[in-house]
Amino acid sequence: MMNRLIKNEEDYEKALSRIDELMDAAPGTAGMDELELLTALVEMYENRHYPISPPDPVSAIKFRMEQLGLTQKDMVPYIGSKSKVSEVLNGRRSLTLAMMRSLNKNLGISAEVLLKEPGAAFPGEMQDLEWNRFPVVEMAKRCWLPKVNGIKESAEELMRDFIVRAGGANMVPTACFRQGKSARYNSKTDPYALTAWCLRVLEIARENPLKNKYVKGSIDLGALQKIARLSYFENGPLLAKEYLEKQGVHLIVVAHLPKTYLDGAAILMPDGSPVVGLTLRYDRIDNFWFCLLHELAHVARHLNASDRIIIDDMDLRSRDAACEDKTEQEADAMAHEGLIPQKAWEKQWIKGEKTAEKICALAEKLKIHPAIIAGRVRYESNNYKLLSRYVGSKQVRRHFSESCSAASV
Repeated sequence: MMNRLIKNEEDYEKALSRIDELMDAAPGTAGMDELELLTALVEMYENRHYPISPPDPVSAIKFRMEQLGLTQKDMVPYIGSKSKVSEVLNGRRSLTLAMMRSLNKNLGISAEVLLKEPGAAFPGEMQDLEWNRFPVVEMAKRCWLPKVNGIKESAEELMRDFIVRAGGANMVPTACFRQGKSARYNSKTDPYALTAWCLRVLEIARENPLKNKYVKGSIDLGALQKIARLSYFENGPLLAKEYLEKQGVHLIVVAHLPKTYLDGAAILMPDGSPVVGLTLRYDRIDNFWFCLLHELAHVARHLNASDRIIIDDMDLRSRDAACEDKTEQEADAMAHEGLIPQKAWEKQWIKGEKTAEKICALAEKLKIHPAIIAGRVRYESNNYKLLSRYVGSKQVRRHFSESCSAASV
């Protein structure tokens, strides 16, 4: 009688032979006890050395079709068009999660078979997202997503991977799906495009961790004024990025997606690291420095555990305080003071003709770029035809390159 584990093929063959001899053993006898023990030992050995692979998903589909007497035409409601059904059954098209869920629900094919993973289950729903509304085609063009055939049908799989790279489901910025209480948010904005942009910024931040940890309070008005003076230099935008990284603050430039109407955002990551994302949709020096300091003002005063993301469309800036969000008013005021102290502005600029000579003289005195002063004049006069030559058009984006690599920005 074998009373030990089966360790090799010789033991296995002996056990099988002995099982054949004991097949007629009567219940309750020593022979039956031996038969039950050997059967268990053989099963353990076979599970370890001869595991049965789960059926191939396509084979499982065909088997179920045969069981139920279904034709390829009958599969259209579960897989899609006739051509898609044919491609799936011939192995030329992969099953999407949407197809798998439908086959599981309607034909009873298990998730572990369709996912080709023992014990697997379909990923849970995520905030009732409509995956096909994400601009996956445009995202693939920008190399944010892999370029695959049938990309719209694979939107869920691609976007789930994208979300993981951005930090997981908890990083999906739900504020993008509603007008936040502290945001300049254009009502025409596509929330899915805006969410995709935010996730891209977060993905880049995660792939490029900073050496220094952000210390709350280190970004204050004094820091903003130091940053503003970096505009005096030709490579000021890059110097600002370098300065902020030393303070533990990410500065990331990602071009806006269509229908986002976006200039920038301030985002707080789970580890407490602030992220400033800019789009440079208006590639001007004055716009860059105001947007940067505005988002940094949000970092200094407004980002917290309950308000982790603040979205800004600067075209919505209002001169009517009654119509403007208090948070945005505070960020505007801090940005203005950081760029041009109000006392200096009132003393040197409010009175008299606004000449180019005065712009340059005040810029030299404050050690900032003249475009910042020209931009302030245009905003306060509400005349954007003024001083167009002095706002530094097409002078910022050249400092920031964006390619298929997240590390490039």
